[in-house]
Amino acid sequence: MNEQLLEQAKQLGLLEEEYKQICEILGREPNFTEISIFSVMWSEHCSYKNSIVWLKTLPKEGSKMLAEAGEENAGLVDIGDGLACCFKIESHNHPSAIEPYQGAATGVGGINRDIFSMGARPIAQLNSLRFGNIDSERTKWLVKGVVKGIGDYGNAFGIPTVGGEVYFDDCYEQNILVNAMSVGIVDVGKNISAGAGEPGNPVYIFGSATGKDGIHGAAFASKDMSEDSVNDLPSVQVGDPFWEKLILEASMELMDADVIVGMQDMGAAGITCSTSEMSAKTNVGMDIYLDKVPMRQENMKGWELLLSESQERMLVVIKKGREADAEKILEKWDLTFAKIGDVTDSKRVRYFMNGEIEADIPAESLVLGGGAPVYHRTWKEPSYMEKIKAFDLTSVADINLSEAQGISHQMVKLPNIASKKWVYEQYDSMVGTVNQSTNRPSDASVVKVRGTEKSLALTVDCSSRYIYADPFVGTQIAVAEAARNIRCSGGVPTAITNCLNFGNPYNEEVYFQFKSAIEGMGVACKRFDTPVTGGNVSFYNQSTNGQAVYPTPAIGMVGIIEKQDQILSLNFKNEGDAIVMLGKHVNDIGSSQYAAKIKGFEYSNCPYFDLEEEASLHELLTEVAATNISSSVHDISEGGLFISCLESAMSSGLGFDICTPKDSRLDAALFGEAQGRAVVSVDNANVSELLKLAEKHGVPALHMGTVTSGQVIVNGEEWGSLEDYKNAYDTSIGDKIEA
Repeated sequence: MNEQLLEQAKQLGLLEEEYKQICEILGREPNFTEISIFSVMWSEHCSYKNSIVWLKTLPKEGSKMLAEAGEENAGLVDIGDGLACCFKIESHNHPSAIEPYQGAATGVGGINRDIFSMGARPIAQLNSLRFGNIDSERTKWLVKGVVKGIGDYGNAFGIPTVGGEVYFDDCYEQNILVNAMSVGIVDVGKNISAGAGEPGNPVYIFGSATGKDGIHGAAFASKDMSEDSVNDLPSVQVGDPFWEKLILEASMELMDADVIVGMQDMGAAGITCSTSEMSAKTNVGMDIYLDKVPMRQENMKGWELLLSESQERMLVVIKKGREADAEKILEKWDLTFAKIGDVTDSKRVRYFMNGEIEADIPAESLVLGGGAPVYHRTWKEPSYMEKIKAFDLTSVADINLSEAQGISHQMVKLPNIASKKWVYEQYDSMVGTVNQSTNRPSDASVVKVRGTEKSLALTVDCSSRYIYADPFVGTQIAVAEAARNIRCSGGVPTAITNCLNFGNPYNEEVYFQFKSAIEGMGVACKRFDTPVTGGNVSFYNQSTNGQAVYPTPAIGMVGIIEKQDQILSLNFKNEGDAIVMLGKHVNDIGSSQYAAKIKGFEYSNCPYFDLEEEASLHELLTEVAATNISSSVHDISEGGLFISCLESAMSSGLGFDICTPKDSRLDAALFGEAQGRAVVSVDNANVSELLKLAEKHGVPALHMGTVTSGQVIVNGEEWGSLEDYKNAYDTSIGDKIEA
């Protein structure tokens, strides 16, 4: 064995046993270019070698599924009327942690390319963001950069950002999370595959020219963050939304001209990934001539061209004989392009540079589910869970009504509860309104599907503190909350995409969190009939000092609202309407913002959750939407019942007068985050019908108050003006970030 080559392999992140496996695959020792190729394709980011055994256990089949997880670049579900919804979420965590503007911007660009590479036109974007302590200067810098990167790219590209979530917790101080989701529409049967087709088909690259930015980006995403990570700045790509817009329109025209065999964007691992994956998908090979690749830097080496992650590039296999038609379209859109190779029957990807062969590798050996290594990691329950199990609510003194009033004013200012207005006002939610966002205040974002009566309900959800407390139950809650948000908006969930953000998989406690989260996700997805269409695994969100982020499996979910009159919103509508809480009250403050941020309990139980009770509530909410008896619907989540009522009030300028359930702890009644609940306002004439529907579905219902003209009244006591609450709620995030 060549010790020098082995050492190079180790420096690029390969294990000694992996190097030996490469030698067996090739029947010889690899050269440097081949080592570089395997290092990125077998990195965690590309191969999922430490997660695939568990990902395979997730439910992937459903009545509306058109493409199962792993089949294509993104998920595809039938939404009726001859249309399909294409959607996916992915991470860009490590790049955003060291260069927030470009890291976030290119995350948005990359996920949109996944959508239109399948022939779907993107119509909406969402994101899930996690930052550290909002008072730290580093966090403020990161927030400003990430938000501006997302806004600038999305707004210029012309696709509206319609929703998302933002959380702040100390565990994300060094490892922020930037997860981007894109949603598109395509005619059923007209989506583009990522396969290469028959031997003889020409292979083209088009879009931007290739430079040295992003080299080894996939490997960078597959290791812990450290003080030296700033030295990996060349691994951060640079995006250009205007190029992306041209590429989108050219891709749509190529599709309409019926000249495409297969297409794939160049994300992680660039040309290497796209050529090997397209070849393996249809059991063929490719001969690629790297010196024909358009370059924006002189004298680039073969391995640099193969590993570059320069943005705004697409690989497309054209039908043989239709080259002139394709080139005419690419010229029309003033894009850089070149024929760089051909599909072969060799089942190998062969890369040439100036007539010399650079690498010769079986395509199957490089891809997920092919020859890439698969590991079965060991796990153990995290030691901190003993502290969580020791939490005893009976040892915590309840609060009185006067204390509760003071706490209510603290709660609205908490970073994880306060309005994210400072963030979302930098995003254009109406730009390029091919399919218009309603922009009504609702638990899920609602986007109309042009030419039909339908709308899509879109959401991203994950309460990571719950998952830290109990990965199995907490991840069920993440799926349930996404489904609940869609039901509260009048929709029926169809499927999910996920972005699984965890620490180092070689840490047994982290792997326990991951394994348990996947098991919980599977249980919940089966119960709610929301199969998994695919997504992204992001490990190594952990500093070299051992500090890992909370387990954060973000759930992106798409639902269908059949008719416009079934769309529900969360804002109170009429003074005098009755306020009804649906779902069971439980004396529980576990893992609530109140417990963690007001009372200072770092370790407490996961909130109360019952899967069957949750499912019954969802069925009830769908019938509420169908009967049009409600004025508003809003789920109870972070901040509990009081914050839910307050958000419905602030969205309308109307107040509320509520009484908490009898014989309950006041802190749990107002600020506890027990799951399976929603607040509904209805005309008094419809109260009895709502209660009957609740009884039909076996859901407890409590008529607990009235919508007022603007007062906030709890248990008969006035708590101040709605205006004061709203001012604190709207401004606290912006004030902290700009301070």
